[in-house]
Amino acid sequence: MAFVIINPNSTKAMTDAMLEVARAAVPGVALEGWTSAEGPPAIQGHADGLEAAPPLLALIDRANAEGFEGIIIACFDDTALARAQARSGVPVIGIGQAAYHRAALRGWSFSVVTTLAVSVPILEENIITYGFEHLLGKVRASDVPVLALEQDPDAARDAVAAETARAIAGDGVDCVILGCAGMAKLTAHLRERFDKPIIDGVESAARLIVAL
Repeated sequence: MAFVIINPNSTKAMTDAMLEVARAAVPGVALEGWTSAEGPPAIQGHADGLEAAPPLLALIDRANAEGFEGIIIACFDDTALARAQARSGVPVIGIGQAAYHRAALRGWSFSVVTTLAVSVPILEENIITYGFEHLLGKVRASDVPVLALEQDPDAARDAVAAETARAIAGDGVDCVILGCAGMAKLTAHLRERFDKPIIDGVESAARLIVAL
């Protein structure tokens, strides 16, 4: 079986980092990583999601035509997920969707640490749509732009860690979910630093798509 991770933004370095995390999560599973060259460099808010959708859906069609067994949309906003699922003959999951379900399967309440405040209402709406509002503590913005995760990783790591600490101290939740695909490579560091579970969407989606 072969699976594909589609990055709806055009930043290939982010695709490569996500693919490394996903392959480590499911060793021995054939995984490819595709970058949407016609997408925006980062998806930050509703307008970027709208821009990213058409080329992403074209890649969904291509993945079906090429015979992949499952598809991961690697944006935590779950960009165009419902439309992708409706046109695909194989399972399609989003990394946000996968992370929330992973927490829910453990019965864990959660807070989400994302990038910018513009993403907060999108994630809140998704959580409500998936039926997990009762598990949500808070969606928190770390004020880290998506591309800063690649361009200034040390500062981005410190800002995400600081917001994670605030979530653990103040939200009364069982775990923290990292709310951006570009945060996948921070997971190991944050797990070492905090005693609460840290859930990454890329890792979660890689494991769940194989199960599906």
